Amino acid sequence: MKYIIILGDGMADEPQEALDGRTPLEAAKTPTMDELAARSEIGLVQTIPEGMAPGSDTANLAVLGYNPRQYYTGRSPLEALSIGVPMKDTDVAMRCNLVTLTEDEPYEHKRIIDHSSSEISTEDAAVLLKAVQQELENETYQFYVGTSYRHCTIWANGQVESLTPPHDHLTEVIEPYLPADEALLAMQKRSYEILVNHPINVERKAKGLNPANSCWFWGAGTKPMVDSFEKKNGKRGAMISAVDLLKGIAIGAGMKVIEVEGANGGLHTNYEGKAQAAVDTLLKDDMDFAYVHLEAPDEMGHQGSLERKLQSIENLDQRIIRIVKEQMDASGEPYRMLVLPDHPTPLRIRTHSSDPVPYLLYDSTKDLNRKERPERETAVEDVNDAEASGKKMVYCERTARENGIFRPEGYKLIDVLLEKIK
Repeated sequence: MKYIIILGDGMADEPQEALDGRTPLEAAKTPTMDELAARSEIGLVQTIPEGMAPGSDTANLAVLGYNPRQYYTGRSPLEALSIGVPMKDTDVAMRCNLVTLTEDEPYEHKRIIDHSSSEISTEDAAVLLKAVQQELENETYQFYVGTSYRHCTIWANGQVESLTPPHDHLTEVIEPYLPADEALLAMQKRSYEILVNHPINVERKAKGLNPANSCWFWGAGTKPMVDSFEKKNGKRGAMISAVDLLKGIAIGAGMKVIEVEGANGGLHTNYEGKAQAAVDTLLKDDMDFAYVHLEAPDEMGHQGSLERKLQSIENLDQRIIRIVKEQMDASGEPYRMLVLPDHPTPLRIRTHSSDPVPYLLYDSTKDLNRKERPERETAVEDVNDAEASGKKMVYCERTARENGIFRPEGYKLIDVLLEKIK
């Protein structure tokens, strides 16, 4: 048996008036997921533990089977693993976003326009970060290039500060969300002076792109300790993602990290390359488990773009899930596939929420007919009864809620996928 998780980051959302009360996941054209829906278990899972901040860090740890309460030490340390940053036990890692701030006010009164600086390329970002490094880097603070707008700062002998994610406060005045630590605040202010008139940003503005005119520190944490995925589950796993956070979790867990050319964490990523990489690692490399992560729905949620969020979900369905399903079916290899978001990124608030997310669990060897299902899965029986009556089933928040299946401990869902528990 092969095992696959396909995760649409931030894909879950709220009902939209523009979609006649449907969510983007419900309204998007997703024929592959709809085909699977009537033959799968669809339910809700709580990926964010109560009291913890909703983020891709805690949520993806949970989806991979790691209880965030036990394993989470901060977001940036996981990204640091991916970049190859050497961390001491006394180091603190921080995410260093390159963000777009308004330019006409004193620094404290500026507003956050864009947390991703128009999804800046890694190449442009590296040039800008080098300018920051040359002036601000010292024995205490070291800067490392990551991917796109996402970079890393290591604070030697630092303290884990309460730092605010920029995507949580788009369009707001930044003063209440600036670092309390004087040195971090001074570096953020100085980074703006270094970057605001940098030739790269002058060129970006001329092209109608948002300039990456300030560093923004957040996600601080200490060196992570993640147990081996293979020892924990008895399966050899591979990670396919453009995002350093996911790669870092995988490296910490001893999983294989597969780099896909053209995968950039944005809407126009290499979908087909990710799908093919998953199939190849399962069938050619004989791996047991593949985790395919797509960042685009989350980014479109942060942008507040309904049209682009719909497009990202449709791309996930047709350009990743369809390809994986068709090739796995053609191979004759039995497989179980779990499709889900890590957390909602509602368009209304343009940031993450802690609500449960819908999951779809498909087994190629079963049709989930009545004689195969345990009694407790009567909600799944209702799904198949609906199919028999001609009612179209759709994988979405509404179906998951109406089915009545709820798994409160998200980190145990992978055990269901791997058939360790029911």
